[in-house]
Amino acid sequence: MSERPVSTEVRGSGGSREERDPQDDGEQSSDLFRAVGKQIRVLRERAGLTQRELGDRLGYGEDLISSVERGRRTPQRELLEASDELLGAGGLLKATIEDVEKAKAKARVRHPAWFRDYARLEADAVEINFYNNHDIPGLLQTERRARALYEMRKPLLDEDTIEQRVAARLGRQEILTRWPPPMVTAVMEEAALRRPIGGPEVHKEQLEQLLRLGRLRSLELQVMPMDRAEHAGMGGSFILLTPKGKPQLGYTEAQNSSRLATDSEEVRILAARYGSIRAQALTPRESLDLMEEMLGER
Repeated sequence: MSERPVSTEVRGSGGSREERDPQDDGEQSSDLFRAVGKQIRVLRERAGLTQRELGDRLGYGEDLISSVERGRRTPQRELLEASDELLGAGGLLKATIEDVEKAKAKARVRHPAWFRDYARLEADAVEINFYNNHDIPGLLQTERRARALYEMRKPLLDEDTIEQRVAARLGRQEILTRWPPPMVTAVMEEAALRRPIGGPEVHKEQLEQLLRLGRLRSLELQVMPMDRAEHAGMGGSFILLTPKGKPQLGYTEAQNSSRLATDSEEVRILAARYGSIRAQALTPRESLDLMEEMLGER
């Protein structure tokens, strides 16, 4: 896939081009997000609530609350409004909404170069379909699972790069809570759901997040059980993506390289293959039941 570098030029008021450093926007946005996160933490602790308790009352996961408090995830308007009322902030958090949304628009997303084209298309997608044969889609991962995956990369990534990649991956997940959300389906291998990436606690947290996401009206999760004698996805993972107002396309990646498939016949074959994979997998309800069994809830 060709790399399209992010432009570092903007037009000035007089129509001439002016140079700017896009990293400045990212650093300033991160500072603001950390400051707002600290305000939420102070208010939460003053109210005598844990991160899990606050998340339960607001309808969010503990992992998301932790990420917002540390400035690693953009606080959404709905979260700020609900937190302000629940924690008795008296409008303090609501007053930050405009600045947060402006900072979000300016922030630089630091995806690896080979992934940027796909990330731009995903942000405008109206439908996304995942088949993953060895992992959980990044769009569905918790912060701690994403960090564990980046920490085990070979060759090793430096700490700054890990933090940038984790933040970028979590930032992508905002499309799941926007309105209207894209329609998302995902088929994951049972083996991937049983592999305790990051350790038992991180694995449990990931399964809990999948259960929450799987109950959204806009998202359907399916599991391909290990006992299937026939499997249409043996050729490997892929994504089918439909950007708003554009034809569906396919996306594959392996070993830090990626490819967008735009040929109509190639995309048709991927779509037919995905249909077979979904038919062979457990139904969404059966898949959630299996995840609950893995958590020992049944």
